[in-house]
Amino acid sequence: MPRRGLRITKVYTKTGDKGKTRLAGGQSVWKDHIRVEAYGTVDELNAAIGVVRAFDAQNRDLGRAAEGRLDDEWRWVQNKLFDIGGLLATKPGQSFPNMPRVAANDVARLEQSIDACQRELAPLKEFILPGGGLVGSLLHQARTICRRAERRCVTLARQERVDKQILIYLNRLSDALFIWARWTAHHRGEKECLWQRLDSR
Repeated sequence: MPRRGLRITKVYTKTGDKGKTRLAGGQSVWKDHIRVEAYGTVDELNAAIGVVRAFDAQNRDLGRAAEGRLDDEWRWVQNKLFDIGGLLATKPGQSFPNMPRVAANDVARLEQSIDACQRELAPLKEFILPGGGLVGSLLHQARTICRRAERRCVTLARQERVDKQILIYLNRLSDALFIWARWTAHHRGEKECLWQRLDSR
């Protein structure tokens, strides 16, 4: 698990060439181990949110106060996901100095952001198709990766101990990503497409 003061001097080590990797405590596991799959999917989610932030910054209209309002939240989420990845890469029962944690107040922060954004949105009467402009679409994509990360962590939790706050956080984050996608589309004036039941006849 990366710790403060760590300096990476070499990117490749060749230790993973035979299909195995090492957890934070040094244990060797196969790269398709469910624990590796769990923290790997969290890493994928983190990268997806990084893409969201990059496109949001590139396309931001600086004349609108609402634009960029969520970037602080997204940056915080990226840091928290990095912490979660480190926790998932650590075998149960092991601990390290300055080990990060996921707490109830982290979940509360997501809920507060959801509530604040939702107050500015009209009630949703129909399902919507993922979309709503480029940034909104990327947020929906991140939401689906978040759901997969949650599923991988649930699978892991059925085999080994996983901090329940991680599962709660990922569950609430997927809700936040959905609302952030809608909020972004709303403030950019980009139309959301409603799901329509198609006649298959």
